[in-house]
Amino acid sequence: MRRALGYYVARGYGGSQTAALRMGGTARTAGRLYETLTRDGVAPESLVDLVVGEGASAEEVIDSIVEAVRPMDGSQDAEASRLSIKDAFVELLDRFPSADLLHLSEEERFFAVERFLALDVFARFELDLGRTLQQRAPTALVALSRRREVRDYVKETVSASLRELRAVGTQMNARRISELALQALQRTFEVFEEYVQ
Repeated sequence: MRRALGYYVARGYGGSQTAALRMGGTARTAGRLYETLTRDGVAPESLVDLVVGEGASAEEVIDSIVEAVRPMDGSQDAEASRLSIKDAFVELLDRFPSADLLHLSEEERFFAVERFLALDVFARFELDLGRTLQQRAPTALVALSRRREVRDYVKETVSASLRELRAVGTQMNARRISELALQALQRTFEVFEEYVQ
């Protein structure tokens, strides 16, 4: 698995720097997600009121946030990012079951961004190599197991990189989150690239 991720970055993208640049849209989306969730310290209630009205379900709130952060443009990248945002909120609610999506704490907002980044990196990997992963597995169960292993590993690597960068204690805002996201992606891809050296 490590060797496959290493070749994916080193040969597929020509190195960690190029891979991180390709994921620049993911970093910008992470910044927009953070901005939408903070709205300068104000919860995104107006967004939800405009889109779904009062009494919205968690699913409707998430759909509204997804639409605000990453509107559909017909591209595979947009669709992958939209799904990654939704999945990040599913994981957020698993981790913080009592989270109020309209009043997330800083820890909850950062977790949502962190998970989005990791899931979006995995989504791109799956778009590029998912079919090959399935075709080369001896059984469907092995393919699912390998997919889960790669997804979990990518999540942990991206999360560790982002947490390390965040530890410096800089004030968070959308621009800073985008910068941190890009740096975390660069570090993550450097780790993957080291596997083939």
